[in-house]
Amino acid sequence: MLIKTEANEGTIGNVRYMEGVVALNRVKLNVYCYEVDGMLIDTGAPRLLSEFKSFFDKVRADKVVLTHSHEDHVGGVAYIKRKYNLPIYMDKIGIEDSMKKANYPFYRKVFWGKREPFQALPLEKTIESRNATWDVIQTPGHAPDHVSLLNRKTGQLFTGDLFVQPQTKIILKDESIPTIISSIRRVLGYDFGELYCCHAGHVKSGRSVLQSKLDYLLELQEKIRELSRKGYSEKEIQKQLFDGRYSISYISFGEWDSIHIIRSVLRETP
Repeated sequence: MLIKTEANEGTIGNVRYMEGVVALNRVKLNVYCYEVDGMLIDTGAPRLLSEFKSFFDKVRADKVVLTHSHEDHVGGVAYIKRKYNLPIYMDKIGIEDSMKKANYPFYRKVFWGKREPFQALPLEKTIESRNATWDVIQTPGHAPDHVSLLNRKTGQLFTGDLFVQPQTKIILKDESIPTIISSIRRVLGYDFGELYCCHAGHVKSGRSVLQSKLDYLLELQEKIRELSRKGYSEKEIQKQLFDGRYSISYISFGEWDSIHIIRSVLRETP
């Protein structure tokens, strides 16, 4: 089993970024971390730490803000804390678990690496960077502790894993489509322009792509509910709405799968 990694560094306006890529057989996934106004947003995966160290050195951030506690976003935190002693901020829901030994499936430890325990401070409703105030927007669904960050003056929105792609085909077992819908609606209540996603990268037309994703999820949710009302089983609905299984479904032993979209919708249907 050969895992390959690579990294690409760049700048978009006042935002610097590092994109890391991890490839295993046919599965190839990426993740971004960003620096803006002295604030580092997410830190990549443990597997990519050696590639990201030079980026951490260059940006000379004052603080780290985590969009959520998944391993591909917190992989550099323990290293940053040891070397630079920067304050780490995250939603309070994830703080206790992040202080413990990593507890996620073995395939993710092989793919993304094993994250070290770390200690973080709780995010409030806003957070200050060197020259700006950022709204901390609660956006759970992908993870309970997920947040997005908005600079109202510039219209810059950092969404973690809220967007990723316009049409969601698979999700983690613990994700919730109805909760993601609520989170997107909450974000769309703010005035913003460009969007910075931790997997899709920079999206100039941020509002329109998030609206497109919301429209897709609402339509998908209604299709699932309608088929269920007609008596179709979860597997039958899956066969009608999704094209087979993806490589990640096999590698993850089903932790990533389209069936979880259907189950989350039906589980939370009144």
